[in-house]
Amino acid sequence: MKKTTVLMMNLLLITSLFADVPRVPAWAKGAVWYQVFPERFRNGDPSNDPDSASMEGTWPYNVPEKWQIIFWGDQWYKMQSWETTDQHKQLRRYGGDIQGIIDQLDYLNELGITALYLNPVFESPSLHKYGCSMYHHIDNNFGPDPAKDIEIWLQETPEDPATWQWTTADKLFLKLIDECHKRDMKIIIDGVFNHTGIPFWAFQDIKENGKESEYVDWFVVKSFDDPDTPEDEFDWDGWYGVKDLPEIFEDNQGPKEGFRHHIKAIVERWGDPNGDGDPGDGIDGWRLDVAEKVDLDFWKDFRKWVKAVNPNAYIVGEVWWEAFEKGKMFNAAPWLEGDAFDAVMNYRFGDAMLKAFVDQEWHAKPSELDQLLGFMRENYHPENQYVLFNLMGSHDTERFASQLINPDRLIDHGANMQWEIGFDTRKPEQDDYEIQKLITVFQNTYPGGSFIYYGDEVGMWGADDPDCRKPMVWSDISYENETINYEGNPQPEDIVEVNRDLLDFYKKIIALRNNNLCLKTGDFKLIIADDDLELYGFDRTWNGKSIRSIFHLAEGEVKIPKNLVKKWRPVLSLKGNKKSISGKGCLIMKK
Repeated sequence: MKKTTVLMMNLLLITSLFADVPRVPAWAKGAVWYQVFPERFRNGDPSNDPDSASMEGTWPYNVPEKWQIIFWGDQWYKMQSWETTDQHKQLRRYGGDIQGIIDQLDYLNELGITALYLNPVFESPSLHKYGCSMYHHIDNNFGPDPAKDIEIWLQETPEDPATWQWTTADKLFLKLIDECHKRDMKIIIDGVFNHTGIPFWAFQDIKENGKESEYVDWFVVKSFDDPDTPEDEFDWDGWYGVKDLPEIFEDNQGPKEGFRHHIKAIVERWGDPNGDGDPGDGIDGWRLDVAEKVDLDFWKDFRKWVKAVNPNAYIVGEVWWEAFEKGKMFNAAPWLEGDAFDAVMNYRFGDAMLKAFVDQEWHAKPSELDQLLGFMRENYHPENQYVLFNLMGSHDTERFASQLINPDRLIDHGANMQWEIGFDTRKPEQDDYEIQKLITVFQNTYPGGSFIYYGDEVGMWGADDPDCRKPMVWSDISYENETINYEGNPQPEDIVEVNRDLLDFYKKIIALRNNNLCLKTGDFKLIIADDDLELYGFDRTWNGKSIRSIFHLAEGEVKIPKNLVKKWRPVLSLKGNKKSISGKGCLIMKK
């Protein structure tokens, strides 16, 4: 057969394979997302709690002799008996695991969540799991039998998928997938393909075998050890200079072929675990870490691998700061052209909300708010806009509630207590939570995916990492009140408990979203952006049905123009009615 004929057949096969792949998955349009940081969500199985040996190979490397698991309800800034420095917060473990997530799926279902995003779950000694030891196994301390899982690892050849087995942690994770799907809930996981951890099997092979390692081109190696000297000259590049996270090597075509083959196998393993061609038993997509640091052509290949397994899988990339110091975010359009990602983590949305509803000196008038939001409408394809992660906070920022009492800052700036002692870490007051409600209404009525970082719905607060990663607040756990501040000094007592009023409101607004298709897939039409009245409003319309949302961005009372409310019926309001809105508030209406 001639080469040209083979080429044409291959092209026809590829065209046929992707002919039915939608630009974005229909299920992701207007989804209600919930982000889970597994180690801090729920300890469902104390028998699998980490021990000091499980942390070997991660910063700060010196596990104190008397280290132990921390009681879930301990106050955050209280030093543990084994702690001598605040750095030890990276060594804290609370025992969150996969069973804990399974146990709380009904809670999430009742909240109205339609899709879960899990921070990394692959084997890693770190609490955050962003420096993994392997991609093909779930962390053994997230599963029911850590010791058994180690035995299984030792029977495998990590570079050979034919030798891979299913550990007890893997099987429990597959149960989590199944339990999510039984509840019509999707689940995606973090893919960290810009770097690994130091214990990663291929990196360790390079460290042991030097230039002779067959994985030598997987990482950015600066120098190899000279066996004839007492020193260890082995050196490498890490993510942003962090040695704990060895960086994957890339040339002008992205990562090398060996690494690509390995990641393709990982995609297939978790996308269709039993390999029967039906992805129903697999994950529903990926969130891709520091995506702008990885060559775009690699992500285009990655999309093909993912969509070949599951045409309706969802891919969202972390494309964030182009110039952090200058506060300049990326225009994510190149990643959203239909051949790479379905969505990005849309911190632009959060930034716009803070400027409109929180900032005082930097306050954005309605016309300015529309310019901030209009950036996405003008630059991103309409289909992609429906599936963006419209978020306020995450594991990488200060908490949503704490953003509200620290105005006039760029999101993700000036909130890390290691450098910004002036950041206010007090518990928000009721007026602050009312602003959280208001922004949450906007989040659930504006186009895109509504996004909750675990615990925001119950009023959790805190500064940037590590404070934004406190253990989840549950109603059946007793918590010490916070009486100690970051510096270890006494502070006014803050009660730690579930904010039931806020939780009930989240359920209410999410139900409104889930029960009205126009809020998920409806067209957007701006109806008012009046800087004098400080009113911003829009309609969402689908199949003849509409919901109108009107927001007041300032204090004081404003009368709503009659033409905006005539023939409309209020369904939800904050400080508002059909005549006026008193202070920062909103009026949501149906015809």
